[in-house]
Amino acid sequence: MNANYSKNMNYFFQRIYFWMFLGLMLSAIASLTVFFSPTFFRLIFGTPLFFILILAELGLVVTISGFIKRISENTARVLFIIYSLLTGLTLSVILFAYTSASVFFTLVIVASMFALLSIYGFFTKRDLSRLGVILFIALITLIISMIINLFLRNSYVDMIISFIGVIIFTGLIVYDTQAMKKFYILGKRNKKLLSKFVIIGALKLYLDFVNLFLFLLRFLGKRKE
Repeated sequence: MNANYSKNMNYFFQRIYFWMFLGLMLSAIASLTVFFSPTFFRLIFGTPLFFILILAELGLVVTISGFIKRISENTARVLFIIYSLLTGLTLSVILFAYTSASVFFTLVIVASMFALLSIYGFFTKRDLSRLGVILFIALITLIISMIINLFLRNSYVDMIISFIGVIIFTGLIVYDTQAMKKFYILGKRNKKLLSKFVIIGALKLYLDFVNLFLFLLRFLGKRKE
């Protein structure tokens, strides 16, 4: 019984990582498409389309996270794919701001960190439930600080925010990985719901990965002259 339970949970996580990896690959393809296409660049960054894409991304996150039980499994998958592509389009700006070598180096570092943190989150016996509340409050505070600093434009504050962002999303990778085990327990008797939880898990870990990458890039990234 325990062996079967473990096997099913492992398969559940394999599907989560598959969809997360697929999302990252789609984002990378979308970013490179914009980078190598002057037409796409002018369309996205030379018009209000960039801000429309940002709003669309937020809307998709809210839809997938808030209405996962109401939408179908296929709809959830399609929305996740669309979200990954839109995110890739907007994130293409970093390819114009930072050197390719520093972007790749940071990506390798983040991938290594993610693997180690996710492994720890999966195998640790420590209950991280309380950590979730702390991280949520810290994340809200971080977002507010970032909004305020948009007006202040203080580089010193920006570096502090980036450092805190790295810490928060490092913690979220561990927390969300463990939380996926609880998602499995909730949905193991309902295959359709469990399949939807796969997309939720992929979305959460995708967001953790991307945000950790963006904050760490501020330290490790070398800007183009």
